[in-house]
Amino acid sequence: MGASSSTESNLTASIQRHLSKIVVAPSFAASLFFVYGFILWTGYMAFSKSRMLPVWDWAGLRQYERLWQMERWHVAIENLLIFGGLFIVICLFLGCLLAVLLDQRIRAEGVLRTIFLYPMALSFIVTGTVWKWLLNPGLGLESMMHDLGWTSFKFDWLVNSDMAIYTVVIAAVWQASGFVMAMFLAALRGVDQDIIRAAYMDGASLPRIYFGIIIPSIRPVFLSAIVVLAHLAVKSFDLVIALTGGGPGYSSDLPATFMYTMAFQRNQLGVGAASAMMMLATVMAIIVPYLYSELRGGKKNG
Repeated sequence: MGASSSTESNLTASIQRHLSKIVVAPSFAASLFFVYGFILWTGYMAFSKSRMLPVWDWAGLRQYERLWQMERWHVAIENLLIFGGLFIVICLFLGCLLAVLLDQRIRAEGVLRTIFLYPMALSFIVTGTVWKWLLNPGLGLESMMHDLGWTSFKFDWLVNSDMAIYTVVIAAVWQASGFVMAMFLAALRGVDQDIIRAAYMDGASLPRIYFGIIIPSIRPVFLSAIVVLAHLAVKSFDLVIALTGGGPGYSSDLPATFMYTMAFQRNQLGVGAASAMMMLATVMAIIVPYLYSELRGGKKNG
């Protein structure tokens, strides 16, 4: 009886020690299979002869060669550079500006912060749909201006193949700039107030304090914001689908919409997989150096 009781108590203690691992194990296994397993599967499809259905025959770099020979892919890459560049720069500027303004302890700060953050609570599908209504020449901003008597006003970017990608920039900036503002505001509130008081006592003006002391001290937040925004730009899909559908034609295609079209609409599974792996490589090129720098900085601080 004593030996049996001891065995049961040891078993119970062992289960309690490993309970957290046991609880997490099913989710970890599912993530390992459905995320990394399908990444490996997609990687193999990019080297196969797959078209309408998966084919396991090895084709080497043939799908990548076809991918880079497609004009539509080059349009998607060019749009990504335009969209990503403007999206990141404008969000950083507006987010920093709004954070500096709110950092002045103005009245109704809580209300304004909520208003600025609210768009980020919406899905990109909702954002794209709303901005599609607003920018539609037949029922949005242009129509409203015509009803007010400004009949010469014209804003047809949504149906203009040369300007459609900029409507995606507008909608994306509207949604993400409040999130960037929150990041900067949290960083500004964490700056040592003794340094700011010392600068005031030395006669430094408010702009000089911000540009010479405060903003340089929050440079890591700029890097974090750039990484987050770049990641959002590379994987942008639902916003484009809801707002422009990649059109007119494919003038506002991004790599994610290109991948979806090739894999699920054009029966070019291999090309779609190759484009997906190019997107993965781009995201990894952004995130891995960032994580490395963060981990190295943590070790130095430790």
